[in-house]
Amino acid sequence: MKFSCRSINLLLLFVFVVVELSAQENPVSAEAYTKGMQHFRNARFKESIQSFDVAIQADSTNYNAWVRRGFAKGRLGDFEGEMEDYSRVIRDKPDHKWAYLSRGSAYNRMKKYDEAIADFNLASELDNKDPEIFNNRGFAYKGKGDMDAACRDWNTSRKLGNSEASVILKNNHCK
Repeated sequence: MKFSCRSINLLLLFVFVVVELSAQENPVSAEAYTKGMQHFRNARFKESIQSFDVAIQADSTNYNAWVRRGFAKGRLGDFEGEMEDYSRVIRDKPDHKWAYLSRGSAYNRMKKYDEAIADFNLASELDNKDPEIFNNRGFAYKGKGDMDAACRDWNTSRKLGNSEASVILKNNHCK
């Protein structure tokens, strides 16, 4: 299963744009989070992780910092650390859609398609209008060899507004 760098980068950009920093009561956590995001956008992932560490130490309920730190760890190849961060958020805040979406995407990259599908299913229970969930679950189904399910999900993703889904459908010979 091969994911294009463009698709992965678009997903990360989408996540960063859609999920905004929640209002923080802890200004140290909020400032460190902002610095972490600046470092991440500049591909300075080690510095990003350090800033997110500070944000988390100042406020362990800054779940967006946990998710962003997971992204950064993944970009540096620390897949175990990435998965730990997503799983921590899911354990503490089981309604955090982005943690499921992110962990599912990581499972896809690791070719653990059943786990990916399970996480995308949980994310879709939280938000059944997010085209990225169906887009990514389609890739998990494709990885499993279930093209019927993959095409259904990519069609759903297209209907929900994912402009890239039309290309994916065409490239995978979906109806």
